[in-house]
Amino acid sequence: MSSLDRNIIEQAYAFFHQKAKVYKYSTSEAEKDHIEDVIAAYVNSMSPALYAVLSDGDDAFLKEHCSFGRQLEEAVANMEQLLAGC
Repeated sequence: MSSLDRNIIEQAYAFFHQKAKVYKYSTSEAEKDHIEDVIAAYVNSMSPALYAVLSDGDDAFLKEHCSFGRQLEEAVANMEQLLAGC
């Protein structure tokens, strides 16, 4: 993996990790909805190659309310593994 790829993963990881922590412990549905919106906007502009790896080909990954929390945790864990393998 090139350093550019690592930088892309690190940037996405920092953003997702911070949002995942807030999302997990938030008791505000409005705050959770906001996090879902900002993550969905981020994935629409992030590296298509990284999104393909994280989503495993699922175009709805991190874009649907019902699966968002679980998928956000999966994305963070997957990026941790990617970074550990660098």
